[in-house]
Amino acid sequence: MSWGDPVVPDEEVLQKSLDWDLFRRLLRYLRPYRGRVILAIGLLLVLSGLAILGPYILKLAIDRSIANDSLDASLRVSMLLKFSAFYLCVLMLEFVTRYGQMILTTLVGQKVMYDLRMEIFSHLQKLSLTYFNRNPVGRLMTRVTGDVEVLNELFTSGVVQIFGDLFLLGGIVAAMMLLDVKLALVVFTVLPVIFIATGIFRRRVRDSYRDVRTRLAKLNAFLQESITGMTVIHLFGAEARSFDRFSFLNGDHRDAHLRTVFYYAVFFPVIEVIGAIATALIIWYGGRGVLSETLTFGALAAFLQYATHFFRPIRDLSEKYNVLQSAMASSERIFSLLDTEPRIVGPEKALPFQPFQNAIEFDNVSFAYRDEDWVLCDISLTVKKGERVALVGATGSGKTTMVNLLGRFYDVQKGAIRLDGIDLRDMDPHDLRRRMGTVLQDVFLFSGSVDRNIRLGDDTISREEMKEAARIANAHTFIERFSDGYEHELQERGSGLSTGEKQLLAFSRALVFNPEIFILDEATSNIDSETEHLIQEALERILVGRTSLVIAHRLSTIQNVDRIVVLHHGEIREMGTHQELLRQGGLYKRLYDLEIRSAVESTGTDG
Repeated sequence: MSWGDPVVPDEEVLQKSLDWDLFRRLLRYLRPYRGRVILAIGLLLVLSGLAILGPYILKLAIDRSIANDSLDASLRVSMLLKFSAFYLCVLMLEFVTRYGQMILTTLVGQKVMYDLRMEIFSHLQKLSLTYFNRNPVGRLMTRVTGDVEVLNELFTSGVVQIFGDLFLLGGIVAAMMLLDVKLALVVFTVLPVIFIATGIFRRRVRDSYRDVRTRLAKLNAFLQESITGMTVIHLFGAEARSFDRFSFLNGDHRDAHLRTVFYYAVFFPVIEVIGAIATALIIWYGGRGVLSETLTFGALAAFLQYATHFFRPIRDLSEKYNVLQSAMASSERIFSLLDTEPRIVGPEKALPFQPFQNAIEFDNVSFAYRDEDWVLCDISLTVKKGERVALVGATGSGKTTMVNLLGRFYDVQKGAIRLDGIDLRDMDPHDLRRRMGTVLQDVFLFSGSVDRNIRLGDDTISREEMKEAARIANAHTFIERFSDGYEHELQERGSGLSTGEKQLLAFSRALVFNPEIFILDEATSNIDSETEHLIQEALERILVGRTSLVIAHRLSTIQNVDRIVVLHHGEIREMGTHQELLRQGGLYKRLYDLEIRSAVESTGTDG
């Protein structure tokens, strides 16, 4: 058994250079906090000034006190004490300023992350089902968590800090030129070597970063797939092969990280060596100046300190460039999501909400998920208020598609669906769906209390209304068996509950919102006979006076509906009551006979 590589195509794409359009778009998220950003930049200016001031104080202390033989000893000591106190004050002020600047930038970064995550989540809720069908959950999770976290690094230690490094570099260059132009030019002779080393480092680390992101995406995709399919892995004894594949992907990710570490481990010592060469040049050329009395000893000491400060922002800027590169890649993916237009949108002036009065009408409806591969062809059907209609047919006949179109999760390509004569496209999708209560075959339950899963956090629904809905749906009895009742915490996807109990909770949830239209999509499949009896009993109470569309493969569960619609290859082939369709001896009769024969054979085998 071989394991294929998880498909993660969009992780392969990484910006090769700075995209100014993306960068400007990112900066818009700083607008609400521009006052704090300006203050943070101001504090960085102060920090840069203080960093430049320190070596100059050292120069003054040496030239005017320590090396000034023209003053008596007591006066020199007194002046040295003043310079020391002044230097200490500068250090304290630098500490306070840096603390304030760090707090500000971190706060701004966290607020931008909050805003961005809220925008992404809000946008995700507006997207149509088609988008989620085509994009794996793991990839979308990466957008909201990992990619936003990368942008946080940009806003907290990237954008603002770059200004600080540039200010510091400019200030140091100016200070060195003012102290001694020739010595400054000697120091700057190492700059071409720094630029070459930095360019090579940027290219190597950028490629290495791309490898890390790609391999991490593959590792996460395989891990998520393996955990989700752990039952299959156990059933077929594939643990060892799964472990081997994970070990390979994990090792690949580790090696990519180690390559990144290698480049950093080479680059930083190279910068240190270049800095040491610059120091040696200062000592050689500056020392000659001190000996020839064209340069003071204090200026030489200040130059040595400036040289130390000079290479630190150059090294930091190289790191910031890589932060910027990764932020560009993340922002490209985030904005690609945010730029995806919802396919299902409400009209600019939606018609006001009105209670359901007359009928649901499918008027020559045709629909295809792709191009003209029609799933439904010229469907015309009217469901009157209070009528119970069942949709039956083989898998792929279009039953679920019909109810998805009724909820306007997709839009029809031909024809129209009307509610009381109003085209669904002229209604607010939110108002439309509030009229409907849907119970699916695969019930989704959230982590949290039973209460939250039934009311979905809607505080307008009273606790008594919730309990009454659970009683009608026959869920109250098993809920009360929990020691904490409706406050009982359910695990992820309701694990710990039987399939039937999940279905009863789903009926309670649908009923508590008091829908006018009920949609049951295979809601009684894969459950035991006892639970099916409870559900059928609950349905007799729930569906009284309510319009309902019931999708079922088990024809024995729909014999009491008002009308049965038989679909085949996206077309309506037969329509009538259970007895009428049996007398016709058509497609429904064949489906029913197959079900009876299967039940008899199953009973015989069990016997």
